[in-house]
Amino acid sequence: MTQTAAGRDAVDWQLAASRAAALAPVGPQMDRQTLTEFVDELRASALEAPAHVGAVTGLLEPALRAGAGPVYVVDRPRWAAANITMLQGTVGDVLPRPSAPWGHRFAGEELGALLALLASKVLGQYDPFATAPDTGRAGRLVLVAPNILRIHRDIGADRRDFGMWVCLHEQTHALQFAAAPWLAAHMRTTMRSLMTTVADVEGGGRRLQDLLRALPGVVSGERRDAPAGALLDAVLTEDERAAIEQSVAVMSLLEGHADVVMDAVGPRVVPTVKKIRKSFEKRREGTGPVDLVLRRLLGLDAKLAQYRNGAAFVRAVVDRVGHEGFNAVWAGAEHLPAADEIAHPERWVRRVHG
Repeated sequence: MTQTAAGRDAVDWQLAASRAAALAPVGPQMDRQTLTEFVDELRASALEAPAHVGAVTGLLEPALRAGAGPVYVVDRPRWAAANITMLQGTVGDVLPRPSAPWGHRFAGEELGALLALLASKVLGQYDPFATAPDTGRAGRLVLVAPNILRIHRDIGADRRDFGMWVCLHEQTHALQFAAAPWLAAHMRTTMRSLMTTVADVEGGGRRLQDLLRALPGVVSGERRDAPAGALLDAVLTEDERAAIEQSVAVMSLLEGHADVVMDAVGPRVVPTVKKIRKSFEKRREGTGPVDLVLRRLLGLDAKLAQYRNGAAFVRAVVDRVGHEGFNAVWAGAEHLPAADEIAHPERWVRRVHG
C-alpha cells in the first residue's frame, strides 16, 4: 500500500529491524546445552540481583518491585528490534516526515545500520517505557547473551560472576524507576522535547548539511567544544546544548549510581568483582583506531564519561549524607542534579539538604 508523504512515518521501522538483523555480527558460538545453561544462569542472576541492590541502597520496597519485572535474554537482532519498538513508541510521532518518497526508507536503512553496530556492544538494558501486554506492568530488563559471553571470555572473567555483575547494574536501573515512579514519564517528555528541538523540521535539511561539514572535525577530535562529544553536538545551538547537558546530567546520575551499586555489592556476591572492574575499565578505553572513531561518531565517549562523572557524584554524595540522603534524588524531578552539580556534588547536597 503506497503512503503519501504527509501520512508516511519518518522511519521505515520494519526495514530498520530487518536491516539491523542482517548486519548485526554473529556472536560467539556454543553448544545448545551450554547455551541453555548460560541463559538459565543469567535469568537466575537477574532474579537474585534486586535483593542485593536493595540491601546496598536501602530501597527494599522498590527492589521488590524491580525484581518482579520481566527479564528477556536475547540475541543481537532481538535487542535491536526491541530498541526500534521503543524509539517508535516514544519519539516516532515527533520525527519530521520525509519530503522525498524514499526518505523513510533511507532513515530505516540508517537506523538499522546504527543499531547493528551498537548491538554488538550493549551487555544489557532496562527499558522503562515497555509495557507487558499480559500484566500491564511497565519496564523490562533485556540481557544480550552473546555480548555478555564474548566480554567474559575476552577479559578472562568468571562467567557466573560477570553475568551477575551485569545484572546488578541493570537491576539498579530497574530499582531507580521503581523508586521514582515519575521518572519514566519525565524522561519520555525530555526525549520528545529534545527530538523536536533538534529535528530541524523548518530547516530544510540545513542541519544535515551542517552535520556533514562537521564530520571531519568531530572524527579528528578538533571539535572538543561539544559537551557530549557525539556528532550531533558539533552543530547544536547554545540553548540546545544547555538542554542536552541537563539530559546528560540525568543519564550520568543513573549510570553512575548503577556503577557504584554494582561494585558496592562486593565480593560476597561477586567474588572476582575487583578483577572484573579493572579488566572492564581497561576494555572501555577502546581497542583500536576504528573503535575510537566509532565511539566518537556514536557518542560512546560521552557514555563513558557518564559512567565516570556520575559515579564520582554518587560516591561524593553518599560520603556526605549516606545512601539514605542520596535517595532524596528519587523524590521528584526538582531533586535531580543540574549539569553543574554533577561536577560539584556539594552544591546538590547544599540545595537538597541545606
